[in-house]
Amino acid sequence: MARSIDPVVHAVRGFVPARTDEERFLMRHIEDLARTAQSRGIARYSGFLSDREQELARAALGRAGLEEGFRFDGGWSEAERRILCLEPEYSYPENPICCVELQGRAQAGAVLPAHKDYLGSLMGLELRREALGDIVLPADTPGTAYVFALETAGELICRELLQVGRTEVTTTLLSLDEMPEFPQAERKTQTATVSSLRLDAVLAAMLHCSRGQACEWIAAGRVEINHLPAESAHAPVYEGDVFTVRGKGRFGLTALPGKSKKDRSIIEFFQY
Repeated sequence: MARSIDPVVHAVRGFVPARTDEERFLMRHIEDLARTAQSRGIARYSGFLSDREQELARAALGRAGLEEGFRFDGGWSEAERRILCLEPEYSYPENPICCVELQGRAQAGAVLPAHKDYLGSLMGLELRREALGDIVLPADTPGTAYVFALETAGELICRELLQVGRTEVTTTLLSLDEMPEFPQAERKTQTATVSSLRLDAVLAAMLHCSRGQACEWIAAGRVEINHLPAESAHAPVYEGDVFTVRGKGRFGLTALPGKSKKDRSIIEFFQY
């Protein structure tokens, strides 16, 4: 196994500025929430944010001069989609997240709904995406799904959602205190060595393919870094980056431990 012989350098990706009008609007909205919370001493909350939007929110908070008094919460420990909670000292926090338990009653031999089926049915209720957090399908309870949502969206789901795909569902509104413990996803960390910490080299190691093939996927627009299109095969990678390759999967770069004895860079990663 490769062994680090160099000091570990914890390189991190710098802030990627807003690219669209929607992202610029989000940052202004976060700044407004932060200033209101600071000036009036009251708790303020955003809608659910993707991990990309969470990074933009952190940048907006920095621009507003806010370094503490906030957190991100998705309703459970491994949440990907989270709300920004701005809770100044002496304020009265009221977490707006709830959870809807969906119990499916599929006919014998029918295929149970998948994540995309639940999301499609929820969006069919004309809910805004920021009103919805994670959709969790525990492996130990087939046919059961848990939808994290803002309270008003959770109430609407309980009133209106009767079916997901061809499966009838019953709904129960839960507070976060009533949530069951979800089994933690088992993610096997893998180790590889690469000639350089460039995107094409790292993707080739993760996907067990040639660098040429990795370059083709990048050029075809199939690769994203932290949910943004990768523009160059030569792009540097950083600890904590998330790589999405359409048709191949999503990978998280967890650590850059250093160099091997053969002076190759060591990477540690897992596949979602």
